[in-house]
Amino acid sequence: MQHYDHGGDIYANPEVTLDFSVSVNPLGMPEEVRHAIIAHVDDYVHYPDPFCRRLRQAIAAHEGVEEEAVLCGNGAADLIYRLCLALAPRKALVCAPTFSEYERALEHVGCEVAHHDLRLEDDFQLTDALCDSLVPGIDVLFLCNPNNPTGLLAPEGVLQGILERAALNGTRVVVDECFLDFTTGASVKGFLERMPGLVVLKAFTKSYAMAGLRLGYLLTSDQELLESVSDAAQCWSVSVPAQVAGIAALTCEGWMEKTRRFVAQERSFLSEGLTALGLKVFPSDANYLLVRSEASLYEPLLEKGILIRSCANFKGLDATYCRIGVKAHDQNVRLLEALRLC
Repeated sequence: MQHYDHGGDIYANPEVTLDFSVSVNPLGMPEEVRHAIIAHVDDYVHYPDPFCRRLRQAIAAHEGVEEEAVLCGNGAADLIYRLCLALAPRKALVCAPTFSEYERALEHVGCEVAHHDLRLEDDFQLTDALCDSLVPGIDVLFLCNPNNPTGLLAPEGVLQGILERAALNGTRVVVDECFLDFTTGASVKGFLERMPGLVVLKAFTKSYAMAGLRLGYLLTSDQELLESVSDAAQCWSVSVPAQVAGIAALTCEGWMEKTRRFVAQERSFLSEGLTALGLKVFPSDANYLLVRSEASLYEPLLEKGILIRSCANFKGLDATYCRIGVKAHDQNVRLLEALRLC
């Protein structure tokens, strides 16, 4: 039996009618993206542009960076593994809890991984205590902002202090901003030019509900690293449908502003409802909530056709923690009703 460490495995659970285990945009895929995918069907007979030229141009304009600073991949996870291959670090630092693929990718290249434990007493918030863990000899630091599974943004002053300490130590920092667009937080991309050791990861997966298309990108001012990460890819790693969809997504005026308003409203509704049921709900800035219960909620909800993300395999957490995505209002209501019967 194959073991899967993430949410979204509806294929192993065909009885699921509601999937709260993933945190894609509750508004779904924009109509502009749907239309573009259908309209370009005849183009799918061709190999993809291996350099994603039009897509990189659109991303560069959207992010306010030079095209040469953009590299596209088959989702952010693909780029995480390629970064580790290109960097070949000897020692790395990751937080606990956080997205598990950083550590998995690092271990695949034989890297020693150290952990900075986020404290329950701080609601697992990132603080400047991380600087104490950022000692000389660490080649790369992976940070997730907002963090997964907590949904918390790092305070800007704390994040800047960490970047400055890393620069002093010669430590490269990879900041995963795949959920940042759901928040009001600021990107660290403004530091790219004066911090060549900084890499920013982004993805279309969550913001535009394109998880099945697999499309992510990184931003860096380090051309040598960008070329090394590019060389670590398989040929034609970004499909024609993904490139078409990405270009179309970036034409969606006001999409993320509308999304942020919707998510903020439904996150508040869901948080209040879960708290009223006696559950511990941690503060979140993103489109998902970290929740703690006396016993695991995973199995009781699965029996009712609802899939949530058990946090049992996150370092620093256990089966009493789960991550719940913010979805459409009627779906959030159904979740709360199911929990009342558990």
